[in-house]
Amino acid sequence: MCGRYFASQAPEIYRQAYGYAEQPNFPARYNIAPTQPVAVVVHENGRRRFRLVRWGLWPSWVKDPKAFPLVINARVETMRDKPTFRGALRHRRCVFLADGFYEWRREGTGRAATRTPFMIRRADGAPTALAGLWENWLGADGSEIDTAAVVTTGANGTMAAVHDRMPAILSSEQVEPWLDMRGVEPEAAAALCRPCPDDWLTLDPVSPRVNDARNDGPDLVVPLTPPKDRPRSGEADGQGMLF
Repeated sequence: MCGRYFASQAPEIYRQAYGYAEQPNFPARYNIAPTQPVAVVVHENGRRRFRLVRWGLWPSWVKDPKAFPLVINARVETMRDKPTFRGALRHRRCVFLADGFYEWRREGTGRAATRTPFMIRRADGAPTALAGLWENWLGADGSEIDTAAVVTTGANGTMAAVHDRMPAILSSEQVEPWLDMRGVEPEAAAALCRPCPDDWLTLDPVSPRVNDARNDGPDLVVPLTPPKDRPRSGEADGQGMLF
């Protein structure tokens, strides 16, 4: 599951990492939520392009988006078969511009249960390339909007301390084949979306202020405990699914 993430580095960092020609100037965002406009990189007309899309995918065949469920994630295990994702997997793959994401660990049961937010990001500080799918939706009134969803996979050992799923994080070498719709077939592209190595990521508890999407600021990505106290895979009790 991926329901919240952040993109806080300078725009030029992403431009250098992904090689698109545009030079957008956009602010750091620390609590990006579904339905908001988000930045992605796509491959069009032989080159990479920066694009703003709505987080929440609408397939082109949807007639009334208000009657369509909010689709922010695409499970790698089923995206090749589901009509919602099948066309995008073949023709419209993208990478979300991100530095990391948040996930919540549920502890306890019933009314006494608590949810602790964690920040997950690359240990080396590089942009976290989240694999995505996007669609161009056209309304009957001529309106047009680009939408997208994050691809998810099973959790690696690091993430298993918090949740049983995670976004599909691509290496720098995997970004090119993921974006190459002409040369890489859907099955081969889907094979790129697997749990990343455990040592790619750090996992830190953060302020519960991140629970409210209206909060947005650098304080949200400040760990609550020093690195030596970070939970390691297998140490957490009461693991469970938030969703």
